[in-house]
Amino acid sequence: MSRTPNDAPPPLPEPLRVAVADSHTHLDMQSGTVEEGLAKAASVGVTTVVQVGCDVKGSRWAAETAAAHENVHAAVALHPNEAPRIVHGDPGGHGPRQGARAGGGEGALDDALAEIDALAALPHVKAVGETGLDYFRTGPEGMAAQERSFRAHIEIAKRRGKALVIHDRDAHADVLRVLREEGAPERTVFHCYSGDAAMARECAAAGYYMSFAGTVTFKNAASLREALAVAPSELVLVETDAPYLTPAPYRGRPNAPYLIPLTVRAMAAVRGIDEDAMATALAANTARAFDY
Repeated sequence: MSRTPNDAPPPLPEPLRVAVADSHTHLDMQSGTVEEGLAKAASVGVTTVVQVGCDVKGSRWAAETAAAHENVHAAVALHPNEAPRIVHGDPGGHGPRQGARAGGGEGALDDALAEIDALAALPHVKAVGETGLDYFRTGPEGMAAQERSFRAHIEIAKRRGKALVIHDRDAHADVLRVLREEGAPERTVFHCYSGDAAMARECAAAGYYMSFAGTVTFKNAASLREALAVAPSELVLVETDAPYLTPAPYRGRPNAPYLIPLTVRAMAAVRGIDEDAMATALAANTARAFDY
């Protein structure tokens, strides 16, 4: 019996009847052209995507791509792991994927943040993010740089009137603390929500959106499904974080926006509603969160 290679794209799922948006994707890290990716997504009912930048170069690309495509909206930021790279040349930052000037110091971080601020002023840039904290492989120096960068992004989002997209890895308490201390923007999205039901209730009380990725379909993710079950319907979004976090049964293979229907159906099952109702809520919530 022949086996499907792990790098083979999964097949097209059955189309959704109600169109939805992928609230967080990285088209620049996926195979094929932007046009091909958008067409494939639209063919199964994923008609809008939020393209997320992780460094200055990627954020410029996100803004340019959103300007060229009506159904693409941009988010711009320095990923949490980018801040230690810029300040310290920290190889343990394990930041996003496009590299940055190493060891430039605090001034280099200020320069990069100024570029993000300028991009955030553009009308087709709908959000500042992904920003936040990532403690997965980050030491104390890296944590300080991340928190400084996170606070600066919060200020930019509020001043520019844009949504804030949060990256939170192994840092729940500190992310929530910084948001309280700085005062969160009116529209704040926890990308690839990774907390439990108790944290979901805390996010709900603060009015934060929770965006669920393919991880919610993983067998070992019962706590995520518990969180989804208690999250208010008006605060729930769906995303791919493609090319990562491919939903079951294709975990480990390349992800892309066209696979959103798999996650939508899993979310509907968790919440005990039909997929059309789930998709309707997701579409309205994403448009409201990103103000498009």
